[in-house]
Amino acid sequence: MTIRCLAVDDEPLALDIIESYVSKLPFLQLVKTCSSATEAMQVLQQEQIDLMFLDIEMPELTGIQFLNILKHQPLIIFTTAYPNYALEGFNHDAVDYLLKPIPFDRFLKAVTKAQERMLRSSKAPEVVVAAPAPQVPEQDFMFVKADYKTVRVGFADILWIEGLKDYIIIQTKDQKIITLLSMNKAMEKLPESRFMRVHRSFIVALHKIDSIEKGRIRIGNKEIPIGEVYKDQFLHWVEENNIQ
Repeated sequence: MTIRCLAVDDEPLALDIIESYVSKLPFLQLVKTCSSATEAMQVLQQEQIDLMFLDIEMPELTGIQFLNILKHQPLIIFTTAYPNYALEGFNHDAVDYLLKPIPFDRFLKAVTKAQERMLRSSKAPEVVVAAPAPQVPEQDFMFVKADYKTVRVGFADILWIEGLKDYIIIQTKDQKIITLLSMNKAMEKLPESRFMRVHRSFIVALHKIDSIEKGRIRIGNKEIPIGEVYKDQFLHWVEENNIQ
C-alpha cells in the first residue's frame, strides 16, 4: 500500500525535513508541499491524498481552522512547535502529534500508525464472537474510613477524587465519600493503569473521561482542570492510548 502524502507548513525548512523523511520510506509518496492552507485546499480538490502533515500556526488559516472547514479530510499528523495544541489534535482524531524539531524515529512511529490505520480500514469487517465478560477481580476495590465506619469503594465506581487539605472527596456515580487521606496516599491505593493525577487537587478515572478540551477534562457535568505540573504525563497518555 502506497500512502499519498501532502505536507502543509509555512516554514520552508520544515517542508524540506518532511520531504527528506518521506524519501527514505518506500511506502510513502509525497504528492506536493504547500506553504498555506489555501494552497493545500486546491491540492485536496485535485488529488487523492491519504495523509496530510499539517502545521498548526500558519498565517491566513491555522491548521485547526483549516480542518474545521474541510468536509472530507485525509488522515492527519500535526507538526508544530507548540505542545499546548496536543489536546486539539486529540479532538480532531489526529493520527499523531509531532513536535518540532521532528526526529526521524518519531516521524517513523507516526507514519507507521497511519499505515496501520489505513490497513485496518481497508480490510473487510470480521465477524467477532463476543467473549464472556471478564469477572471483576476480587481485589478491585479499596476500603476507606468515612462517617465512623469502613466503606468499600470499587475502583470501577470512582469518577474522580478531589483533594481538600487533609481530606479527599471520592466522587462516584451515586455518592460522595469524604475520608481523611492525602492525595499521595490515595494514588498509592489506586491502580496506575486506571487512574491519573492531573492536578494538585484532582485524580481522574481515565476510563470515565468523556471529553478533553482547552486544558480541561470533562466527566459528566464536571470540568476538571489539567495542572501544568501534570500536563506532560497526561498528554503522553493521550498520545499513547487514544491517538492511533
